[in-house]
Amino acid sequence: MSEAQLEIQAIAIVTAVACALPGAFLVLRRMALMSDAISHSILLGIVLAFFVVGTVGSPLLILGAAIMGLVTVVLVEALANTKRVGKDAAIGLVFPALFSIAVILIARFADDVHLDVDAVLLGELAFAPFERFVVNGYDLGPRALWVMGAILGLNVVGLALFYKELKVATFDAALAAALGFSPILVHYGLMSAVSVTAVGAFDAVGSVLVVALMIAPPATAYLLSDRLSHMVGLSALIGVASAIAGFWLAHWLDASIAGSMATIAGVLFGLAFLFATDRGLVAQRRRRQRQRWEFAQEMLVVHLLHHEDLPEADEENRVAHLQEGLRWEGDFTDEVVGRARRRGLISERDGLLTLTDVGRDHARRSFAA
Repeated sequence: MSEAQLEIQAIAIVTAVACALPGAFLVLRRMALMSDAISHSILLGIVLAFFVVGTVGSPLLILGAAIMGLVTVVLVEALANTKRVGKDAAIGLVFPALFSIAVILIARFADDVHLDVDAVLLGELAFAPFERFVVNGYDLGPRALWVMGAILGLNVVGLALFYKELKVATFDAALAAALGFSPILVHYGLMSAVSVTAVGAFDAVGSVLVVALMIAPPATAYLLSDRLSHMVGLSALIGVASAIAGFWLAHWLDASIAGSMATIAGVLFGLAFLFATDRGLVAQRRRRQRQRWEFAQEMLVVHLLHHEDLPEADEENRVAHLQEGLRWEGDFTDEVVGRARRRGLISERDGLLTLTDVGRDHARRSFAA
């Protein structure tokens, strides 16, 4: 493995973890689209800052992008607070407008400058190792790795310091206010972290991968865990897995690294969506099937209890009569009777069903409930 390959993977891993930490709270707050809005609208901040300083190498471009990210949040909140449109609609109105303005400005006034819209969207991690961080003639590695490492450090420190406030404000804003926290301040603090993270990752990985790494790993972790701390940790691990597996998929296919990483993140989410232990589609289907059989058995034992002491019990409590009395099909009836018998709820003799002591108690509890 070459040094460049190691550096690309290191940049991707650090970026994935840095994006996953604030992304977990975006998913919980149902604001996933905000990452898309910020990662696109910051292009306008870059363009406007370029018009001021006249060079694409100035750090003021990063400052302009970060400010525009916060402007995006403010505009979305202001539009949503009018109650004329929902927050999702407000996001969908604001960021396409800001991004489109940036594209028009580039095409009209900066056509000869290296502000490539395609590179902005897709990014190119393969080029990240060429931009070095050099101090006094010493090459300290890729500049993107240092930038994203610093942002990751800020996100970790911010999460450690304000974990309780973020947790309470995310799940119960009213309780946060009652405890003396400011939900608005926490919200804008989180949006600031999202904005800075998106700006830092913007140059190396592009806006598409920023969104993929900020939302897909936390969304996957949400399907796998019910605890916030576990979800945050899983988000980071899934982001790392997406980065490494995506790099080698791109190497194998000779394809876009950013696109491959986003694809792996989507595949991991799809697997969790299908096979997660509690929230997966397969688990939910099995749970519904189990509940269906359990409910049918309860109906059966209650039916038998209801007719147990009646003169027509010998007729009503026969397997053949259940299809008419409970309006069950033959195969379904046989399956329910078989399951109830295996649980020890009923016994069967010559087609006549009788409750066991266990079944009678179960029927009485079900009837009382």
